[in-house]
Amino acid sequence: MGNIFSSMIAALVADKMILRIEDLDPDRSKQRFVDAVMRDLDWFGFEWVGEVLYQSAAQRQQAYAAALGSLEDQGLVYPCFCSRADLHSARAPHRGEEFIYQNTCKHLSASERAERALTRDPALRLDVKDAGVISFDDRFQGERDYDLPCCAGDFIVRRSDGVFAYQLAVVVDDAATGVTSVVRGVDLLTSTPKQIYLQRLLGFGTPEYGHVPLFVDEEGRKLSKRNEDASLEHLIEQLGMGPRDILGYLAYLGGIIPEREPMSLEQLKRYANLDALHDVRKIVWRAPR
Repeated sequence: MGNIFSSMIAALVADKMILRIEDLDPDRSKQRFVDAVMRDLDWFGFEWVGEVLYQSAAQRQQAYAAALGSLEDQGLVYPCFCSRADLHSARAPHRGEEFIYQNTCKHLSASERAERALTRDPALRLDVKDAGVISFDDRFQGERDYDLPCCAGDFIVRRSDGVFAYQLAVVVDDAATGVTSVVRGVDLLTSTPKQIYLQRLLGFGTPEYGHVPLFVDEEGRKLSKRNEDASLEHLIEQLGMGPRDILGYLAYLGGIIPEREPMSLEQLKRYANLDALHDVRKIVWRAPR
């Protein structure tokens, strides 16, 4: 439901939408999942312009490599040999869910890097020491200020297995496709200052960002497969709900329409009050009856 809600709000915000399949991780990205996404979006009536962009495509990988090369030319990238266990054993401080890297590998000498490279392929991190405070006005969450070195620290731009990081890839793709507005879940709010910093380093413009609340259960936990009554399959097959029923119900739970009633995307564009989402982080899922 959270994915459909985010897509719905994006459709209400944007004049035109593009569809990007973020399949950077080959172990987790399967074609059957992509097919399911497209089938669901089409069933609800979502439309997008242009061809579907796959991040796994060879030309996109080349674009990410070029962007990484630009960062390396600026002297802002360094190898990190830390394992996941190493990072957690360092007991780094946290800010919400954000892991703060402790610069373990930042000041290794050339000989130390060469020695460690004999036994482990490094990830590549971006040095953010000069980033300072990143400020932006989020469409839904309001004014935000992040001291990037303190709030996040140096972050990965390419994994140790050679997979380009989400932060780098989406920045390159947003710029390449002319994205001017990004709507996504509030759990990605702390990604935005990282992406804005990358945009500045790479000479890209910055879109308008809007982070929508997450649907949670009554205990405040993010919805997952255990919440069977929040699955599309349950709503469609068990309750007999159609696309307008579901969109209207989501809009009602989100507070952007005053009463529960079936709504198409076109109707929501006329009647929905997106100001109701201002500074809202969570929406409690209540199964329709």
